[in-house]
Amino acid sequence: MSTMTTEKKPLNPFRHRKTPRVHLEFIDPMAESVCLAGTFNDWRPEVTPMIHLGTGRWVKDLALPPGIYEYRLVVDGEWKPDSQASERITNPFGGFNSVLKVAPPVTPKLFLKVRQSFGTSV
Repeated sequence: MSTMTTEKKPLNPFRHRKTPRVHLEFIDPMAESVCLAGTFNDWRPEVTPMIHLGTGRWVKDLALPPGIYEYRLVVDGEWKPDSQASERITNPFGGFNSVLKVAPPVTPKLFLKVRQSFGTSV
């Protein structure tokens, strides 16, 4: 009979954050289906449906590598920009795409570097 011992390591809150998660919400009480289409899914809305939470609230969490993405909402088959997006850019079809910027995750090393640059102790 063999026994195995494992060493408990301190919990690291940064360990599980390799790919940043982005939370998107949309509200439309009349919508029957809402999907996301953008550079993160080759503009294929069918692969990124939003989840209906009731009372017209739709949500989706995406795990995206750091970068800048363009996207649109597809509400009941109609493509439209996200009115809640903080940025938008014109698209080649005469409309607008919403812009989503995903920052790199904060790592302990980066966190310490930022704190040091502001002259605060850890």
